[in-house]
Amino acid sequence: MIIYRSLEEIAHNKKTVLSIGMFDGVHRAHQKIIAMVVDAAKAIDGRNMLVTFDPHPKEIVGNPGSKIEILSTFDEKIKLFEKYGIREVFVIPFTHEFSQLSLVQFYKKYIIDGVGIAKVIEGNNHHLGHDRKGNVQQVAELGKKMNFSVESVSIIAEENTNISSSEIRHMLHDGNVQFVNKMLGREYSFSGIVVRGHGRGKKLGYPTANIDLDDKKKLIPKIGVYAVKFFVRNAWYDGMMSIGHNPTFHESHERTTEVNIFDFDEDIYGENVTVKCIERTRDEKKFNAIEELIQEMGHDKITIQKILKHYKLLS
Repeated sequence: MIIYRSLEEIAHNKKTVLSIGMFDGVHRAHQKIIAMVVDAAKAIDGRNMLVTFDPHPKEIVGNPGSKIEILSTFDEKIKLFEKYGIREVFVIPFTHEFSQLSLVQFYKKYIIDGVGIAKVIEGNNHHLGHDRKGNVQQVAELGKKMNFSVESVSIIAEENTNISSSEIRHMLHDGNVQFVNKMLGREYSFSGIVVRGHGRGKKLGYPTANIDLDDKKKLIPKIGVYAVKFFVRNAWYDGMMSIGHNPTFHESHERTTEVNIFDFDEDIYGENVTVKCIERTRDEKKFNAIEELIQEMGHDKITIQKILKHYKLLS
């Protein structure tokens, strides 16, 4: 895959088929658009491309102080784009000056005169340009004038719920990772480095890997206990994850993400790991005694082992 970060790097090619957006999550609706881009480019023996932005526009034009929560890091998106057949990605630096461009100004500079274009494929709820005032209908009108075609893609749904990045965020805030995984077509995951914690898990008989996220903007699901798959040293392991504030030991505003890995006893401090979320099993609880916590963790392990016993990864 070729990644461009400026127009000067890109050869003008009128046989380019592309789609434009953040593609946060690269969920099944995005995957449908990507597949159509790949197929349409093949049909004309042309070039397929995705045009995206970095950083996230909300970091530049969002409400000051508002929290940015992303579903996919930049590296995660690039790997998925390549997996689904994209050969070239144009990453436009998103600045305040860039945000002032209208849809027509953007298309004229970056797409028509810049990249070159034969066809654009977008979701029918696509918005672009200053204050997101541009839409796919305006792109279609521009295409008629400038001799490129535009195809809009209907929203797809899962169990009568429209698949979108915003809906997936709502589901993750609710802890409904099972439904999120259906929308993604794969398990929701995150990666990070294993760091030292307080060592309480080991004393309780359930040593945990405490994870410091690769990207602090990555959305972590609702506080609670989860069945997970844990990737380290080129192998997948079953595990139970706790996301929360460890209320039995202290009241803290700091949220930790830690995983007890089943049938694993190795020192992995400082190593990069990946967690795939399978199912949320309960809320975080505050126990009156350590013995109660240990007993509950035993129940958690039995429950989660049953969930994962015959589970096969979606991707």
